[in-house]
Amino acid sequence: MPEPIAFDESQVDVSSIDFSDLEAQYHVPEPEHSYEHFVICDGAPIAPEAKAPVLKKVLTKLFSQCGKVVDMFMPLENGQTKGYLIIELENAAAADKAVKQLNGKKLDVKHRLAVNKLPDMEKYALNDNITEEFREPAIPEFRSHGYLKSWLLDPNGREQFMLHHHDTVGVYWYKKNIQPEEVIEPRAHWTSASMKFSPKGTYLFSFFPGGVQAWGGEKFDRIRRFVHPGVQLLDFSPTEKFLVTLSPEPIVIPPEDHPARAQCLFSAESAGHKLVIWDLQTGLPVRTFALPPNLEKQQSMPWPLIKWSFDDKYCARMGPDALAIYDTTQEFALLDKKLYKAEGIMDFEFAPAGVRLATTRKNDPPETVFSFWTPETPNQSARVSVVQLPSRQVLRTVNLFNVSDVKLCWQDEAKMLCCKVDRHTKSRKTTFTNLELLSLGEKDIPVEKVELKEVVSSFQWEPHGERFVTVSKLDTPNPNIAVPDNIVSFYDVEEAKVAKQVIKKWLCYKTVTKTHANQIRWSPKGRFVVVATVTGANGDLDFYDSDYDGEKEKEQSDKVKSNLKLLNHHEYKGLTDLAWDPSGRYVAGWSSTWRHKIENGYRIYDLVGMLRKEELIDGFKEFEWRPRPPSMLSSNDRKKVRKSLKEYAAQFEEADAMEADAELRELILKRKRLLQEWYTWRKEVIAKLKELHLTQEQAETREEVIEEVKEEILEEKEEVIE
Repeated sequence: MPEPIAFDESQVDVSSIDFSDLEAQYHVPEPEHSYEHFVICDGAPIAPEAKAPVLKKVLTKLFSQCGKVVDMFMPLENGQTKGYLIIELENAAAADKAVKQLNGKKLDVKHRLAVNKLPDMEKYALNDNITEEFREPAIPEFRSHGYLKSWLLDPNGREQFMLHHHDTVGVYWYKKNIQPEEVIEPRAHWTSASMKFSPKGTYLFSFFPGGVQAWGGEKFDRIRRFVHPGVQLLDFSPTEKFLVTLSPEPIVIPPEDHPARAQCLFSAESAGHKLVIWDLQTGLPVRTFALPPNLEKQQSMPWPLIKWSFDDKYCARMGPDALAIYDTTQEFALLDKKLYKAEGIMDFEFAPAGVRLATTRKNDPPETVFSFWTPETPNQSARVSVVQLPSRQVLRTVNLFNVSDVKLCWQDEAKMLCCKVDRHTKSRKTTFTNLELLSLGEKDIPVEKVELKEVVSSFQWEPHGERFVTVSKLDTPNPNIAVPDNIVSFYDVEEAKVAKQVIKKWLCYKTVTKTHANQIRWSPKGRFVVVATVTGANGDLDFYDSDYDGEKEKEQSDKVKSNLKLLNHHEYKGLTDLAWDPSGRYVAGWSSTWRHKIENGYRIYDLVGMLRKEELIDGFKEFEWRPRPPSMLSSNDRKKVRKSLKEYAAQFEEADAMEADAELRELILKRKRLLQEWYTWRKEVIAKLKELHLTQEQAETREEVIEEVKEEILEEKEEVIE
């Protein structure tokens, strides 16, 4: 027998061998159809085999809402279903719809469905992405940013403000008559556009080409980055739970095999969208939207596109003839799974606070309410409607005629709603304004109408009050622009009793004519109001007190409690904007280089109009006070503070005097130190005397008050009376 030939496989060059004939012989053709129209549904009830047809019928009906069900496979084991099934739908679009609508849906109290596409299951479960051995997920080390509300702990109760000039941004402490103190060292190139505080002041946001960044804590460390390339606008929900960003650039999703895909936070469904809602706590997108076609073509973008209820429970966006209202507590699902139909809807506004209706019980939570208006049609008048959520009940409707435009102005506590209705005559040659004032806390929500001859260009409610101020002018051409023709009107409530019912009637108790004023800024605490002229080149500020303690002017109506007094007038060349600080103690005005180059900088006035700080800064861009969250003091705590105001005032005056004069500060501190040493010594002596039993009982003493009156004749004059 011949010896076997030694064969070393390692010496063979496999690449030189032609396998084409074998590949052709054993080739397995790719399936003609894909599995994109198959879905796997997990979480279904485990039922006996006898009830499987009934369960199959229920699930077929459910999935038929997304498209035609071609086939449904429900595996059985040991005489019962296994809790999952495979469903074949008519096409891939129906499968996508099933995943979007039914994934996470509660079938009943105990069962929630998990719906995924079959190729996705293969991709994640079969390609070595799941191991049989459990591995602990890598949790990044927690990094503390400190107390995010640390500025509220300032013992002097100082306010913070942000200054932006050239490419530098700084945050400063402000105290009356004291040079602003840096909170942190000003930073260059902190933002590529503007800066903005969140509504409660917790975060400071900056822009960068890839999105926006949140900063906070005592040192303004970076807390989170929100990647959304090209962002130009941002907004916040009232309680700082959510952030909204808008970019003109559509979202692009990298391919599955691209390295950047792992870092992309958006799902494939977000491709092409431009509007994003983010969770501020996690930094993840919770919902994205495409822009409606009508907005895509507009040059100026109305903002915000997403509006929120006072507690962030609901948000809504407007579309053609409908409102899309989302429940944020249900993963931003459409409320009742349907749009709120409103033909021709032009605008809407949520109430800024919970509404306590006349029907609301004492211990019930306040209602969530929104208002909207629709224009006139050949068969229907224009309407303003007030709607309650989630019931969608229409609480009040106001019919309007010959309407050009409507602005919905809520009072900050949502007790009242003003509908500023611009109307035209039948010939459409003249325009004028009516104010429709709704009192939501009263029975049947009564409406008070204030008819005007002028067109109102600006309207502002007093915070926490019922008063308001308007700026208006007649709808007639002004031949000389230099001659002012604006009218500032101040309104208050006159309460009259009719048949044991109190009826509110708003009266104009003061009018200022022939003025250029065009903006109104109430103090956040009410009472004080600034009426400003903001025209770019020339500006001025008028400071008013609406509860002046002195004598009331004769021209003011006696039917209202208000007593208006002009406290101060200032000219401010180049004024572009103004804002009150959260405490209502100071108001800042500034001139921005984004608008013009005239005397750029800022000024700070106190509430009576005294100039406290002025600084001209080349390249000055923006100023913003840092907001504060609402006070947590109860009504009883506030009463105690009011009772002790004199004591607090003395302490504040002493602190102000110490800060203003260094020598006086040292003297006061020395006296306090000596007094404290004397108290300590006295306490030690009393304790020592007690220890030696040398304390002496104080004898009872009778006190007698002697009052002595001393008269002194200053002048004596004698006259003879006939």
